[in-house]
Amino acid sequence: MKSHPKFKKRRRFRNSILPSMFSSSMKLLKNLRWTSLILGITNLGVIILGLILIFSGFLRHCSRNQLVPFYLLIFASAFRIFAMIRCAIVQQAAAVAILGSSSSSSSNNAVSALDDECSRRERRLSYKRWVWWTRFATIVTVVQFLLAMYLVFVLARKASEDDTLHYCGVGSLSNSKWLNQHLFIIFLMMVCFIAIFQCFSSSDVLRWRSFYDVQDNAWKAHYQEVFDHGIREALCCLGRFKYMKTMEEDEVYSVAQLLGDLVTYRATGTGHLELLAGLALLQRHNQSPKLDENCVDAPLDKIQEATAFHPFAEAAYTGPLLDVGRNPLLFPCAWLYRQGILTSWSRNRRPKLEGDNWWRGHAAAFLNYVKLPPDSLRRGRVNQAKCQASYFIVVLHHISSVVIAVRGTETPEDLIIDGLCREAPLTMEDLDGLVNGLSIDATVRERVLSSFPHYGHSGIVEAARELYDQIEGSNSGENGVARSETGGFLSSLMGSGCECEDYTIRIVGHSLGGAIATLLGIRLRGRFPNLHVCAYGPLPCVDPITADACSSFITSIVHHSEFSCYLSINSILRLRAAALTTMSQGNTTDSALISKLAHLFLYLSKYQNGKTIRPLSNAVVAREATQLYDRISRRQSEKSQGTIYSDECSFLHDESCTKEIDQASMASDLLDDFINPFTTNDNRVEDPVSEFLEGVPSSVSRSSDDPPEVFLPGLVIHLIRLHRGINFPLLKGWGFHGKEPPYRAIVADRENFNDIIISPYMFFDHLPWRCQYALQKVLEFWNVERSQDGLQIV
Repeated sequence: MKSHPKFKKRRRFRNSILPSMFSSSMKLLKNLRWTSLILGITNLGVIILGLILIFSGFLRHCSRNQLVPFYLLIFASAFRIFAMIRCAIVQQAAAVAILGSSSSSSSNNAVSALDDECSRRERRLSYKRWVWWTRFATIVTVVQFLLAMYLVFVLARKASEDDTLHYCGVGSLSNSKWLNQHLFIIFLMMVCFIAIFQCFSSSDVLRWRSFYDVQDNAWKAHYQEVFDHGIREALCCLGRFKYMKTMEEDEVYSVAQLLGDLVTYRATGTGHLELLAGLALLQRHNQSPKLDENCVDAPLDKIQEATAFHPFAEAAYTGPLLDVGRNPLLFPCAWLYRQGILTSWSRNRRPKLEGDNWWRGHAAAFLNYVKLPPDSLRRGRVNQAKCQASYFIVVLHHISSVVIAVRGTETPEDLIIDGLCREAPLTMEDLDGLVNGLSIDATVRERVLSSFPHYGHSGIVEAARELYDQIEGSNSGENGVARSETGGFLSSLMGSGCECEDYTIRIVGHSLGGAIATLLGIRLRGRFPNLHVCAYGPLPCVDPITADACSSFITSIVHHSEFSCYLSINSILRLRAAALTTMSQGNTTDSALISKLAHLFLYLSKYQNGKTIRPLSNAVVAREATQLYDRISRRQSEKSQGTIYSDECSFLHDESCTKEIDQASMASDLLDDFINPFTTNDNRVEDPVSEFLEGVPSSVSRSSDDPPEVFLPGLVIHLIRLHRGINFPLLKGWGFHGKEPPYRAIVADRENFNDIIISPYMFFDHLPWRCQYALQKVLEFWNVERSQDGLQIV
């Protein structure tokens, strides 16, 4: 007998659709965060209890105005549940889009540029939709919090006035039913709980890890969108609206891509707070620069020159940043004074700079700080666009010198230049001073030419090229070789028969400005042999050959433990590894595994500039990894046989050992991939640990994808703060004070600045006036020493 078609449809619905709906529902519940589940249940409880109290007649004595908060709380809870559902849907859509784009980018098949662009747009739009729905949920959360506080405040005020009997029947709780009494109390408790709990819970409804698991590319793409959207919104709030409208790959996209690569530790399960805790533990080791027994004092003439020209590098900060640091309380008054607001009648006497305000305040701020007349400032720029540096050109007739001051990081555009730290090739024009300069030693020239290609910090290289076009022009000869004669502004100022003929050129800059000044000086050196660069706290920006070749005319000043001189992609990766290693000092196998892997690459030989490396070869690393792999393999076989050695632990009775063996079994594949980076195997499966290890450069084996090491340019002078035993002013006159210098200036090896030093003063030491203070103290001590010997320093 044939079944009726209706029963067939029901059976098909029961056998196919219902199981799929059930499995999807279970998967959704599995992906839910426990905080989202609690919030959803409590908000639903508020809706149900509120409706019961209203329709049961418990609030019948309430007036319309008194019922409004209750109705609003119910509606707010309903909107919160709706917002959570929509957030979950768009979050899942964003995760799927990110997974799709990350899988296509990591596949071996060639992806067309159009497909990649479409995938990136879809990923960005999906993430934006999720962000806007989370903000809607945040608004609802704020409304719930305000309503809850209002209701509690009203009830508390009525209770203090002993007027609760007349407020909405609350005082008649004793006369109400037992159920209504408890329901009302539970309602108030849940309202208050939601208001407080939502303030400490995240806006994520689903767990990102449930989608991404341990896929490195997925986490990279996810945090790339996080940083990309966050940077664009921050720039939009600062008036840079163009960054929010663009959908193409620009400099913000490049910075976000780099930052996304740095957060790949999330694939291993490490949280942001754990990484910060590891950095805090590293700081407890009290790392600080130490003097070497064989260190050499810096040349006195270099210190004198750096001290004399440092005010120009500091004066280039014409915005409020300089005054905020030096005058935290009265910085608006100090900045307005430097800007010349009080002397606005002298506006016409000030030079007009590109991008200056209408009262020419930036020119006034620069001149007021260095105490120079207006006619000494010949040219400058303070506005910025993509990879454009602010600069000031000053003529000092009393010392026959032209000073070019390049400003450091002060604006959001400067931060973008800092973030564009991928390597960029240096052309023959960029290295004109090392290739075509008449004063360059022939050995140095031959070394530079024979070691092409050279590279540098991408953002700094581009900014230096643009700045060169501004002050000297981009005229070039055939085959990309710069011509010796040009008609740029600097040549018109210092050429034969001009105003500043035979003057010296001093290019100075602090932080980012110092790094841009070095590359600008390398390019100008071919045309102006009497040129010297003083870079204060610069960023590592060139390859080791270039950094060593320009030591004769570039001086990099490092103040104690300032972070900028240690900052590069590789140093950040090594610092991340050290933090994870510090946090993984535990008893569990997974922590020990991470510690072992991190130690294996932390102790790899560092990148040496053509020197003999430490005897830590591939065989040593492979032997260490093989021993760890053998131990895990032994435990795997013990688990499969159901027995283990007595000196380890009991497999049948010790649950912790069972968990340890399971974790070791899962880690065996990771170790296999860890050994493979030292070979050329293109079919290797990507995983968090191998990707994590590959991200850090090693001189043992470098692939084409590894970021190259960058170094501080020129002669590196390190100002090291000395710890003095006695520092009492009362003992100063008795000869107990002043025998030891507070600072010592030494010639340092640039390779000592490859790893970031975690110090309590790493950010304070970067302040420009602290470097100026250290230079002055070094000169004062030398002045005292020479005066005691009858040689007074001038």
